[in-house]
Amino acid sequence: MTGSAERAGALDEAERRAIEQDCARLIARYANLNDAADWRAVTALYAPDGRMSRPTASDDWIEGQAAILAAFQARPPRTTRHICSNVVIEVLGPDRAQGESAMLLFTGDGPPKVGSFHDRFVRIDGDWRFSERRGTLAF
Repeated sequence: MTGSAERAGALDEAERRAIEQDCARLIARYANLNDAADWRAVTALYAPDGRMSRPTASDDWIEGQAAILAAFQARPPRTTRHICSNVVIEVLGPDRAQGESAMLLFTGDGPPKVGSFHDRFVRIDGDWRFSERRGTLAF
């Protein structure tokens, strides 16, 4: 093994599962805070240099916490409910992971949107954050 696979292999099963759980919890917190329109708390889930793209504009990256907060604050108010499932986390090392989750978004404006999030996670000062969050829509 080399690189991140070697570092991940050095983790014991309990450490790997703890990382998977922490990253899955981050995904759930993101959905709940997003639905509560708590933009500052959502932004705090990102690394300072983190980046995101929305499912409706998956190739349009928003980079850095300040830009992410501004993007959320610029959205018109709306009621949403994000349902995230099929969460699979791959531990790359003690401070890095990546994952994918399915997303169902209800807005009250038309049919629900179905898509995915493709995430990269980083541990900073003991806390897991999104280093990258890319949303895509299936339909």
